[in-house]
Amino acid sequence: MDGFLAKVTITITMKPTLLDAQGRTVEGALKAIGYDDVAGVRVGKVIELEVPGSDVATIEATAAEMCDRLLANPVLEDYRISVTL
Repeated sequence: MDGFLAKVTITITMKPTLLDAQGRTVEGALKAIGYDDVAGVRVGKVIELEVPGSDVATIEATAAEMCDRLLANPVLEDYRISVTL
């Protein structure tokens, strides 16, 4: 450990080829309250965490491993990782 804490933001969404039932429900509700032009709503989740380190590539690789092993379902979900030092 080198004393630095990096902020990792992981955004997880359903794969685009899969029906996002929650997104469809939110889209319908938005239209029902007057936002008629809304389309393509997708609902996901954001996970933020802090990890030690200062090498972005290593931190991204570790975060991807976390996603593959626990945080995301690789069959149904995609994820994006953002690291801020």
